[in-house]
Amino acid sequence: MSAAPRRTLAALGIAALLGASACAGTSAVSSAGPSTGSPATPSASGGRTQGEWTWTDDRGKTITLPERPERIVAQSGAAAALWDFGVRPVGVFGPHKLKNGGRDPEVGEVDIDTVESIGNVWGEFNVEKYASLQPDLLVAGMYQKNTLWYVPEESLDAIDQIAPTVGVQLSGKPLPGIIERYGELAAALGADPDAPAVAEARKRFDAASAALKELAAKRPGLTVMVVTATPDALYVAYKPDHPDIAYWSELGLNIVSPERPTESEGGFWEVLSWENADKYKADVILVDARAQSMKAEEMAKKPTWADLPAVKAGQVYPWHAAERYSHLGYAKVMEELVAELDKARDDVVS
Repeated sequence: MSAAPRRTLAALGIAALLGASACAGTSAVSSAGPSTGSPATPSASGGRTQGEWTWTDDRGKTITLPERPERIVAQSGAAAALWDFGVRPVGVFGPHKLKNGGRDPEVGEVDIDTVESIGNVWGEFNVEKYASLQPDLLVAGMYQKNTLWYVPEESLDAIDQIAPTVGVQLSGKPLPGIIERYGELAAALGADPDAPAVAEARKRFDAASAALKELAAKRPGLTVMVVTATPDALYVAYKPDHPDIAYWSELGLNIVSPERPTESEGGFWEVLSWENADKYKADVILVDARAQSMKAEEMAKKPTWADLPAVKAGQVYPWHAAERYSHLGYAKVMEELVAELDKARDDVVS
């Protein structure tokens, strides 16, 4: 997400604090070609596929269409994941364009010049423009159960009348499993799961995972804390609720585990006032790198932040909190993480 810290900070009412605004292609599949395991088979003419298409999403909702959907509209994170697996959406919503016109990292490798935008910030979803794209299917991730990410609740009925929706659960599941789920959906949409680029990305992910595991084994004393922030509070990631952080912990990385969030806090984070920002100490701090989140330079103005051992040691690195769930996306993240941690001292916190 972009306007609010990812994974239910919107439910905590933080979207407003971070400046949240309330305010056509012909084929969904790249030249990677159709999957032999797709529920639908290509038509002889090379156009629309023939045969019924069925998919049961992570809400337990079964979508059945007379043909395989080709005109896909997706939330930016979902669009980025599907893109890496070979699917080419015709429309995107959620963070995808920066203020300077560049591509927001949250949309990954998606060519934003070839897809239609129907909303770029939290709460923005142009239903009329969505309808004009004549979509066959909408795809979005879900951090909260049965809640499509970046799909405004007040517009859901209208959106449902235009095209079926597919939800991919992103919390409470292991990182590799989420990635594979997007791969399965991409294959069902006609992408080739064995395309060279897809296979290479999978190998790269496995290699990066192995490298991180090796580093963690060699540096058991290196402690890491993962945070995001607003002007009013510091949010320490509760690792069981974040698939990426949980995965790194499984690989052996020593990650600070804060107190379990209360139900009223919405989960995912322990919320600390800036006066209590020194509750946890670590050799390294990973800070939310999203465009709309509080920057480390801004956080440096907070005395309790500036006094943290990792900050004093200059061991503050980016956390790519909204990385797309694809092998390529997380291979890059872990390669960067290994390079940063490899040079970090592990004696900052005694």
